[in-house]
Amino acid sequence: MTARRWLPPAALWFFGSTAWALAMAASFLLSIHVFGRATGSHDLSLTAIYAGGGLLGWLIAIPLIHLVAHGRRPSVVLAGWMLLLGLVTIGATAGLYALQYRYFYAHWHAPFATRIWGYQLFYTTAVALYQFAVLGVRHLLPAGFAMLIALSVVIARRSR
Repeated sequence: MTARRWLPPAALWFFGSTAWALAMAASFLLSIHVFGRATGSHDLSLTAIYAGGGLLGWLIAIPLIHLVAHGRRPSVVLAGWMLLLGLVTIGATAGLYALQYRYFYAHWHAPFATRIWGYQLFYTTAVALYQFAVLGVRHLLPAGFAMLIALSVVIARRSR
């Protein structure tokens, strides 16, 4: 199998990642301003986290989607785009959220590479991921989900 077969075009990676990052940032901003889900004074940094999650999610998901759905029926393409891009975007955004959460609490933690530090790192990350699952995913709904469905349908139709 050649690299050309399992790697998507570079333009799809670059322009798609930029567009998807802006779409996820827009989803967050729509969520807090239109749907009234206020977050406090950290709107700019949270917008950057959602945009970064969209960017990383696209960059990671595109080769996986291309590998799974390239040359397949439109229904497989639709499912691949919805599942992989959706899950990877949520995972990347949650990961960035957890990194920011860890950065905030780092100066209260034990010295690096100690046993206590390991516990603190594990539990801080677990709490951040839980908090994102409870409070953060809602900012991707309904606007981000609608954008994901629309994008998946367009790509699936083009694959015919």
